[in-house]
Amino acid sequence: MRPLLITSGLRAAAKCTPDKVALICDGDTRTYAQLVARIDALQAAVQHVWGLHKGNTAALIAPNCLEYLETVAALSEMGVAVATVNYRLSGPEAAQIVADAQAKLVLYHESCAALAQASEVRRTHMLGERLPDAPGFDGALAVEEDVFAIPYTSGTTGLPKGVMISHRARVMTFYAMAAEYQCYSSASHFLAIAPLCHGAGFAFGFTPLFFGGTVELLPTFDAETVLTKIAEGKADGIFMVPTHFQAIFNLNPAVLHANKGHHALRSIISNASALPQPMKRKIIEYFGPGLLHETYGSTEGGIVTNLRPFDQLRKERCVGLAFVDTEISLRDAKGEDVPANTPGELFSRGPSLFSGYWRRPDATAEAMQDGWVSVGDIAVRDEEGYIYIVDRKKDMIISGGINIYPREVETVVEGFDGIEECAVFGVPHEEWGEAIHCAIVSKSPPDAQTLSDWLGERVARYKLPRALHVVDALPRNANGKVLKRLLAETYGAQ
Repeated sequence: MRPLLITSGLRAAAKCTPDKVALICDGDTRTYAQLVARIDALQAAVQHVWGLHKGNTAALIAPNCLEYLETVAALSEMGVAVATVNYRLSGPEAAQIVADAQAKLVLYHESCAALAQASEVRRTHMLGERLPDAPGFDGALAVEEDVFAIPYTSGTTGLPKGVMISHRARVMTFYAMAAEYQCYSSASHFLAIAPLCHGAGFAFGFTPLFFGGTVELLPTFDAETVLTKIAEGKADGIFMVPTHFQAIFNLNPAVLHANKGHHALRSIISNASALPQPMKRKIIEYFGPGLLHETYGSTEGGIVTNLRPFDQLRKERCVGLAFVDTEISLRDAKGEDVPANTPGELFSRGPSLFSGYWRRPDATAEAMQDGWVSVGDIAVRDEEGYIYIVDRKKDMIISGGINIYPREVETVVEGFDGIEECAVFGVPHEEWGEAIHCAIVSKSPPDAQTLSDWLGERVARYKLPRALHVVDALPRNANGKVLKRLLAETYGAQ
């Protein structure tokens, strides 16, 4: 029996419709026949030139581009798990992830050459360069439970953790998404704008290929470009985070008016952070009813819930019902299920769960309990079974749809001479969802620009605090824990 791999549907489509366009990006295209030929050529080079085989890992550092999806497809099919490194990281951050992933090969976009060099991995290949000649691939293929990708996320320690996702888990996500969103089939034309290096961005962007559809990739997000693409009437599905919607509705009213009503969308999918209710109303009024889905999930748990179009205005601040083939349990501190309208830690289980954290059995044991996974979110369930998130992962900030883990930034800030301690936290922001603030204790505090310039050399720009607060002492509870919620309330009200 053929194993269920993320490439299974892609290869089937190549036999059925070889001349159909599979990928579009910046005016360039790949047919399914061309895509499979490139996958085969890359596998041959990886095996015979660079010496990788099943069980090894590689790292990929690139923005959205034609080569991204074919690279993950090629390596994962031969059992080489791909660490998808965020191209917006600093050199030291990227190097730390590449080293942790034990990557034996780094593939990179030309714009990410400095990040690839920082990794100090000897074997590298720039995407788009001619592949070295090699005999055909003749190694072992992956099986369903093999890890296809290792996206990285952070935890309370501040150190990034690799999330192992199997072929089977991702394929089951593909099937569930096709059933739920109604915009994934061989006839689909999906507009992919989210970064493919993120778990959600990759899943939403790769699914059309599994079903023999067409993926149109945008290298970077530009609100007017996205609106124009939608108005062309080719795209039947799109995935965006709240910041994308905000940028679209901040466009010139004349541009919005000129493009209103011109689309063929069947589904608009939002994820990453909560859509404000006024924004939902704008989306529905502008694009029409019956389109908007708002999902909740995590890299570890996959898609956990979905608020369907007909519930968007009926259920406020709600993340919906359990996703296809997913079970949800809300538990108290004793591990017992809580009744309706009572907060409890959200656990989920289903066929799309991750396989554990890469080389972190301790963290895996903490997140997984008897086949159920929790990422620390607190939620309530109403009498109809709908889920509402009331608190998030410890201290995590979501800014512009991107998860930012304060401890990771705090570790760097505390390395600045003269800073005794600090706390990084988020405050509500109309456009970004949350803005990053930093409170420091220092006898000779630096000015905000000096600290920002110093941090800019050590962390990605999207992790930089937007405001600096000098305090005599950080507020703490009786156990000594810093009360970040109090900080957020204090400075968020200013």
